Amino acid sequence: MAGRVCVCACVWLLAVPGVAYGPKQRAQRSGDIMLGGLFPIHLGVQSHDQDLAARPEATECVRFNFRGFRWLQAMVFAVDQINNSTELLPNVTLGYRIHDTCNTVSKALEATLSFVAQNKIDSLSLDEFCNCSGKVPSTIAVVGATGSSVSTSVANLLGLFYIPQISYGSSSRLLSNRQQFQSFMRTIPSDEQQAVAMAAVIEHFGWNWVIAVASDDDYGRPAVEKFENEMLERDICIDLNELISQYATEGEVRALADRIQNSSARVIAAFATAPDLEPLVRELARRNLTGRVWLASEAWATSSLIARPDYLDVMVGTLGFALRAGHIPGFRDFLRQIRPGSSWAHNEFVREFWEETFNCYLEDENGATRRERKQEVEGEEEEGGASLRPRCSGDEDVSSVETPYLDYTHLRISYNVYVAVYAIAHALQEILTCRPGKGLFANNSCADIRRVEAWQVLKQLRHLRFYDSLGELVSFNEGAELHGNYTIVNWHRSPSDNSVEFHEVGYHVSASGRGEGKLYIDRTKLIWTGQTTEVPFSNCSDDCDPGTRKSIIDGMPTCCFECTECSDGEYSDHKDASICSKCPTDSWSRDNHTSCFRKEIHFLSWAEPFGVTLAILASLGVMATAFVLALFIKFRDTPIVKASNRELSYLLLTSLICCFLSSLIFIGKPKDWTCRLRQPAFGVSFVLCISCILVKTNRVLLVFEAKIPTSVHRKWWGLNLQFLLVFLFTFVQVAICVVWLYNAPPASYENHELDDEVIVVTCHEGSAMALGLLIGYTCLLAAACFLFAFKSRKLPENFTEAKFITFSMLIFFIVWGSFVPAYVSTHGKYASAVEVIAILASSYSMLACLFFNKVYILLFKPSRNTVEEVRCSTAAHAFKAAARATLRHGSNASRKRSSSPSLSSSSSSKPELEGGSLERRGERGRAPRVSFEGMSMSVTRGDGRSDSELSKP
Repeated sequence: MAGRVCVCACVWLLAVPGVAYGPKQRAQRSGDIMLGGLFPIHLGVQSHDQDLAARPEATECVRFNFRGFRWLQAMVFAVDQINNSTELLPNVTLGYRIHDTCNTVSKALEATLSFVAQNKIDSLSLDEFCNCSGKVPSTIAVVGATGSSVSTSVANLLGLFYIPQISYGSSSRLLSNRQQFQSFMRTIPSDEQQAVAMAAVIEHFGWNWVIAVASDDDYGRPAVEKFENEMLERDICIDLNELISQYATEGEVRALADRIQNSSARVIAAFATAPDLEPLVRELARRNLTGRVWLASEAWATSSLIARPDYLDVMVGTLGFALRAGHIPGFRDFLRQIRPGSSWAHNEFVREFWEETFNCYLEDENGATRRERKQEVEGEEEEGGASLRPRCSGDEDVSSVETPYLDYTHLRISYNVYVAVYAIAHALQEILTCRPGKGLFANNSCADIRRVEAWQVLKQLRHLRFYDSLGELVSFNEGAELHGNYTIVNWHRSPSDNSVEFHEVGYHVSASGRGEGKLYIDRTKLIWTGQTTEVPFSNCSDDCDPGTRKSIIDGMPTCCFECTECSDGEYSDHKDASICSKCPTDSWSRDNHTSCFRKEIHFLSWAEPFGVTLAILASLGVMATAFVLALFIKFRDTPIVKASNRELSYLLLTSLICCFLSSLIFIGKPKDWTCRLRQPAFGVSFVLCISCILVKTNRVLLVFEAKIPTSVHRKWWGLNLQFLLVFLFTFVQVAICVVWLYNAPPASYENHELDDEVIVVTCHEGSAMALGLLIGYTCLLAAACFLFAFKSRKLPENFTEAKFITFSMLIFFIVWGSFVPAYVSTHGKYASAVEVIAILASSYSMLACLFFNKVYILLFKPSRNTVEEVRCSTAAHAFKAAARATLRHGSNASRKRSSSPSLSSSSSSKPELEGGSLERRGERGRAPRVSFEGMSMSVTRGDGRSDSELSKP
């Protein structure tokens, strides 16, 4: 019985306001279903040296937080709205117990233990032992807390009992871990999205040298870690990475301020809460350290603790990432209705709010004054225990004093609180309206709204989907959080009262996946530090001009670099280029390396003077050769033409025309078909020409040196044999060309290596061996022709012009002997020009040497173009040949007689002269015989054929 009374007494204690354990100061209202609330009504606690000589005293919260009190009021207002609604939770009243966390973990855990203890006692089911009808219901959900470090500790404790927690201000990305924080949710985006947004802004303005400052807690450390990763991906360097705390000593704050002052970075990204950052800002303001751009996280982007006029010289131009503002209908009037008294007895924080707002003191309910109050950290001085504050009447107008409490222009955190309360209400509404068989619990059952438990509310929240007052869908994603939508605000100085004005200058909408999201900034609205509109410079090195690239300095971060001029063939067309881009293959960089220009295309063109000159020379050669051919055809029956072997002469002149024409193929832009045609055309034309000269010269030489004339000789000396030999010699060259074209055909290609600024379009011969073989075979025939011509140089000039042939072949060797080294050492269009010159020089030499004399006789000396002239020339040659033969024979005979005396005496007695003839040994002798018959001359050789017969072709 005693145990039963004890348990009931414990439960009764929990039900009595002011006796229930947890922090003494609270806001509480009874209801059918209770909600918990955790808000930073104060910004810290007063430190005491606890030596444990006596019972430790409870820590006292200091530095009243008007914004935190407004957030509490948002929860109270939302609960009142829901209780007055006929559509949401009808016949169900929501109650609340709201505690002050004092922005510390210890106070937050003290309040959380009260929530957990109540739920644990309820789980004991003590109704069977006693009737505890007056007890307070257990807490089924908690709204809060603000700081991430506070929420982390609270979430670990609430998660043990599956009590859902919806934070309105904790943005640490560590809290997205559903395995560790299984009952945690939030209506604020994760810092992971904020770090991406802040990195995007830094990249947007072209900064690459920044300072990172973060709170030394679960909010700042994960945020700056994500920020570092984002900086690394964007090649942005962090010069300093510092952790700060509101409990840091003055020496630590000054040392940090020194490092910031000595840094060359001009952009400071701060992932910190306002209480943690305020000591550093105060020290920088004391030093008047201006010229820095601050990037504020949502924790202090609009904080009145930092946005103060006395800090504005240092903080003006700050870019803050504020949460998107919401709209709460009727909330403004609700904030103004606050009054100390019985109507606000459920909210024990109203008294302190009133005193802090009007800097006065209130009497307690018994009428006793409360003049003796403890000195607060803000520096309120007391003399003899009496407060310097006046007494409050309680009728003061809240609107007459400007405090952050009434700053409802941009409701951000307050709106998150409002949404969190409505999320719990909609989850309870789903439980209330659940139909059996369609629930979320075992066997699709539904929970009982009168006996609902925390874990059932948590299950319902995970599947929640509803529309808020802005008409937007609220649904917690896999990380139990909402997508980040940030408003970018710029801190301006108000011209009227020198206060801080927050101007919206852009926004950042986080992507649904891992993307960077969408960033927009209106630069025309920006005011930077020093009240300038020019974007500050915060780079480790000056930007590199176009035409240069960044070159890393050894031992320095990648953001510290030197500017190196781009190499030839590369360019950069924008500032601060990391690399130089290569120009396209058909382009080259300009002298300043900022762009590329099209390379000149070089080849032996028809339009350039050199190409025109060569074309004219080739054309003149064709016309001159055609003229000679026409002249030979016209005078084809004259002795000179007949003596020149006119059929071969026709073929020779035709081949010379082909030689001249082949040189034209080398002029013009090379194409595949011209590259495959030009060398074979040149080679075959020249072989055909030289073959004609070789056969022609060889025939005359054989005729004059034949010893025994037979019908066989006459048969093989005919035209058939001559053309057959020409065909065979030419066929070998054709075969070489066919094999060449089949195995390694030449082709046109663009050569970019000869000159950086020029593209040389030329022919790749495919096989240097084949080209050498083609020219070598031509030179071999020319060498044979030269030998035969040299051997027959003393024959009658009307027949072979051996001296001219010898001279032409000598020129041919000189030309082509010079061509080889010139062709090898010359590149581009000049290589083609060298070969054209060689072809023209060889062709002109053969044309002039072989046919100039004959053309001169045909046109200007027709008297020499007679049979008699030809016979006289032949006879003169015959006399010379006979005399030389006689002298050689005589000398041989003398040597024989000297060796035989009898023969020498008889043979020397008298020579045999008969009439007008001189006879050497008859038929058995080898000496020729010369005879004169009438008006004609004939020289009879040992072969039985006269020289006059040779005048016939």
